[in-house]
Amino acid sequence: MGAGGQLALFIGAIENGPAYLIFPIISMSPVVTIILSYFFLKESTSRRGWIGVIIAVLAIPLLSYQDPSSPVTSLLWLPFALMVLFAWGLQAYYMKHANEFMKAESIFFYMALTGLILAPIALLMTDFSQAINMGFKGPYLTFGIQILNSIGALTLVFAFRYGKAIIVSPMVNAVAPVVTVVISLMIYMLIPHPVIITGMVMAIIAIFLLSFEEA
Repeated sequence: MGAGGQLALFIGAIENGPAYLIFPIISMSPVVTIILSYFFLKESTSRRGWIGVIIAVLAIPLLSYQDPSSPVTSLLWLPFALMVLFAWGLQAYYMKHANEFMKAESIFFYMALTGLILAPIALLMTDFSQAINMGFKGPYLTFGIQILNSIGALTLVFAFRYGKAIIVSPMVNAVAPVVTVVISLMIYMLIPHPVIITGMVMAIIAIFLLSFEEA
């Protein structure tokens, strides 16, 4: 679901729609996880925890804000964006559910395996007639980025193992953009858009509230 969602994002969403609408929509995937975990895994939390969850969920699309750069001429991208939304929300739910009868290491192994199985589809999507950057900023930098992504995926599996999905999912999705914005600010010295700053403040408040909740 994670790798398939990525393919749907690139195949149908980004190619046919505006990023400033697509990313706020798919960033709401924790809502799917929260609903499924509440009804099927019987997860719950305190009033303070629910306030933190709601604030985190509201902060995520703000942190995904991008300046409108092109008019919307077609809605072909919308079903693909919704597909990604539900795929990633279901992935997080099943990641938590699987931790009840599988080792976290096994879950991570099958995530990696299915990603490799879907790799040929990504190759078929590649336009090899275009120039390919074989320098450091090409495959080598990509390799380094994906190592970080793999570490993040592994720690995420363990986070779902020891924590509630209704807490972990919105917290992870709210914290990651904040870290990205802070690092970008340090490197490029660019002041984020006021919408993103608002999302950062909300995310920090949510993190503070959620950090006191028990697993």
